[in-house]
Amino acid sequence: MDDAPNSEHFTLTPIGHVVSDYPDKFGIPRQPGLAPAANAQLVLTAPFNDPLAVRGLEDFSHLWLSFIFHQSPERWSPLVRPPRLGGNKKVGVFASRSTHRPNRLGLSLVRLIAIDTQHGVTLLLQGCDLVSGTPVVDIKPYLPWAESHPNAQAGFAPAAPSLMDVTFHPTALDMLAQRRDSATLRALIEQVLRQDPRPAYKQKEQGSERLYGVRLRDVDVKFCPRQNGEATTLEVMAIEPYANS
Repeated sequence: MDDAPNSEHFTLTPIGHVVSDYPDKFGIPRQPGLAPAANAQLVLTAPFNDPLAVRGLEDFSHLWLSFIFHQSPERWSPLVRPPRLGGNKKVGVFASRSTHRPNRLGLSLVRLIAIDTQHGVTLLLQGCDLVSGTPVVDIKPYLPWAESHPNAQAGFAPAAPSLMDVTFHPTALDMLAQRRDSATLRALIEQVLRQDPRPAYKQKEQGSERLYGVRLRDVDVKFCPRQNGEATTLEVMAIEPYANS
């Protein structure tokens, strides 16, 4: 008797890994392109690092990356709590972009900046939303005429999320001024914090001035919510090197 199709198993072999501005999961924007100051490299590994494999790819501005949520647990649930719904309402896992998926597969749209084929193949990317070390299993060019549908329905996420105001304490500005990458690092910090990386249930709290930390590049960014009437601002208090760096 023939095996049923759903009894088949497939083995995925990573073709490379990502090196990004995000050493930790916390703080990564929940969708690609929301922090265009985020730079990344996709380093292909043998035997997929043959320059012939990327011939013609330089003619495309954006790429689809298929990857593995390697830091997510293998267990999954048919219902998840999307942060976009406050972390309380449940929807089906296949109606979400949750990392807790049956096969832990993810899909990300990134901008291709350049291709380095001097030593193997490295793709330079912008707007990446992947943690460093993420295994990538496939690359496909993005075709706007086929894959952009401006009138498509977007369910519980019909528009981009509202953005937070971000300010910098003078101490944080002094720390930034000492960096050679101060301009791009400041842009990255602002773009990440404007998405409000705090847990969804914490975003609803008012009056709390708890100190949070998010790691970007090689620094630990300390920030604190400030309440001004009904509005909340995130203030960057300090920008410090990793304790172990």
